[in-house]
Amino acid sequence: MPQLRIALAQLNNHVGDISANADLVVEWCRRADEAGADLVLLPEMVLTGYPVEDLALRQSFVAASRLSVERLASRLEAAGLGDLTAVVGYLDRTDETHSLKSGAAKPQNKAAVLHKGTVVCSYAKHHLPNYGVFDEYRYFRPGNELHVVRVRGVDVGVVICEDLWQDGGPVAAAGEAGVGLLAVVNASPYERNKDDFRGELVARRAREAGATLAYVNLVGGQDELVFDGDSIISDSRGTIIARGPQFAEDLLVADLELPAGLEVPPGSDGTGPSGMIISHHVLSTTAAPERAPIEPKVTERLSDLGEVYAALVLGLGDYCRKNGIQRVYLGLSGGIDSTLTAAIACDAIGADNVYGLSNPSAYSSEHSKSDAAELAERTGLHFSTVPIAPIVDAFHQGLDIDGIAAENLQARIRGVIWMAESNQHGPSIVLACGNKSELAVGYSTIYGDAVGGYAPLKDVSKTYVWKLAAWRNEEAVRRGETPPIPENTISKEPSAELRPGQKDTDSLPPYEILDAILDDYVEGDKGRADLVAQGFDPDLVDRVMRMVDRAEYKRRQYPPGTKISFKAFGRDRRLPITNGWREGR
Repeated sequence: MPQLRIALAQLNNHVGDISANADLVVEWCRRADEAGADLVLLPEMVLTGYPVEDLALRQSFVAASRLSVERLASRLEAAGLGDLTAVVGYLDRTDETHSLKSGAAKPQNKAAVLHKGTVVCSYAKHHLPNYGVFDEYRYFRPGNELHVVRVRGVDVGVVICEDLWQDGGPVAAAGEAGVGLLAVVNASPYERNKDDFRGELVARRAREAGATLAYVNLVGGQDELVFDGDSIISDSRGTIIARGPQFAEDLLVADLELPAGLEVPPGSDGTGPSGMIISHHVLSTTAAPERAPIEPKVTERLSDLGEVYAALVLGLGDYCRKNGIQRVYLGLSGGIDSTLTAAIACDAIGADNVYGLSNPSAYSSEHSKSDAAELAERTGLHFSTVPIAPIVDAFHQGLDIDGIAAENLQARIRGVIWMAESNQHGPSIVLACGNKSELAVGYSTIYGDAVGGYAPLKDVSKTYVWKLAAWRNEEAVRRGETPPIPENTISKEPSAELRPGQKDTDSLPPYEILDAILDDYVEGDKGRADLVAQGFDPDLVDRVMRMVDRAEYKRRQYPPGTKISFKAFGRDRRLPITNGWREGR
């Protein structure tokens, strides 16, 4: 059987920076060539980044992407990499116009096969996802042609991401074509436990196609999304034989023994039972040269908590790096949310670039101030104290307010201080430290604790915040390092400390109960009857649903934050602010 050495380049690119991304492609192709690869796969839309959103509608951007892929083929040839076959994702367009007012051609999500200085063929994504964070029907026109390229005598079918997740279409066509290898280029965003589903999916599709399947995925943060890498190779029996790391760039290289391509009679291209057109292209038929075999690696998976923490670190780190943000500011209350946010920030961009501000009020406890100071000592972040009591008193001289208004005033004064420091010492941003549970029920103050440029814990429930904090300390002990989070911060009862003796439970049910309801209502879209049937108190269900529904306007004004769940606020969950639907209430 022919041998094919394949390289999967899971790299971290930059949306919109086509020139820099093309340089990355050349660099990783060179690494693949140095590893002796015959074929290298690069991620979905690697030249443009993913998702490009409405950039796909700009004709100048589409034209730049098309030109870049043509130049890239020439660059690889000029660099002595022409014998290498490279599959590169990019943004293209159809030749015909569509019904939009601009009359412009419809964009397409494509993967080009580059060899010997030319674009041999270009595959357009067939299945376009239109759920959760995906809006591909808004932008792209689907393709209906499977390209099969013969590399070292092996027939390779090329498809893109969602083509693997949906039944029929390209996977079925690959089986009809009798490919020896199904190459899948992806930009598949991370969410909790997705690596388990992804591995099962790859194995199942490999069995269905009757072919070895190579799955390369993007890595890196892009606004709310994080791409986790986790590239996979499965043999035709569904056994995972190689797997790349999570949340890190990597070149996964493997030697594959694959069946020789079938004899393809002239004129055999055409439409198969799947309904897709199948086109064949012969690139090389000579056997691979003699070379020392490479043992494929299967990288150990991170724990559930470890992968979430890694996603949060990469999401914040890339948001800062790709937007030219050099430092971050945040309020340190000594509470669990701001403390975990600070630890994530230190891991993401280095403690020397993290500035914590303690803003004690007349109601601040001694432990809130001492716990914040201890965090700074443990992590090495910059720490300063700006008491707000004199500023609060000055406001009260001109304002006659009390109750919630007076509590929110304190939060907003703190927010003004954080923003002022960030403005004074840019390029920097303020980090909002709220968690998903608080954001769900509106337990935050607009222009107060909700200010900022990024919210690392936006999609992390309160109960999971505690778990992550404990995990981070345990991980530090395992590494022989100082645990960053003070134990008192983890164990003490949470409080906003905006009035004497205040506790979160004064306004909210216990977090373990609240999070259980929110998990079903927000992520599961369960209704009142479903929640009551599960055993939750009807009055409590009504109260939580009412708080969630009334807080939509706050969530619309909240900073972006890393998505780690199946349904995050913002891109995933979209409800009207003005909404008269009140189920069972």
